[in-house]
Amino acid sequence: MSIPIKEIAFVFHPVTDIARARKFYEDLLGLKTSVQVEFGPGQWWIEYDIAGQALAISNAMPDGKPQASLTLEVADLDASLKTVKAANVTLAFDVMEFPPCRMFAIKDPDGNQIGLHQRK
Repeated sequence: MSIPIKEIAFVFHPVTDIARARKFYEDLLGLKTSVQVEFGPGQWWIEYDIAGQALAISNAMPDGKPQASLTLEVADLDASLKTVKAANVTLAFDVMEFPPCRMFAIKDPDGNQIGLHQRK
């Protein structure tokens, strides 16, 4: 059984300094914010819409090391989780709830993280 993928939900870049990152993405690249969520004081998740795809940045990650992470939109997150568990695929992290969405992440056979995401 496979998981029906609807689209790319977002590509993610961790950042260490939100003001500096916003200057780069908004001032230099001219991107416009589509989502802004403050998790805690000074900890942000910001998305930019680029031709219908989202580029997300956040300084809420523990180490802030450069990386790129692919997240895919699924039709049914709970069914996707059952499929992943039945296939004995390694979870990078279990289901997390956020105001606009729910998501979890898996690891491919080489250890690359792929998020599975469902908008509320």
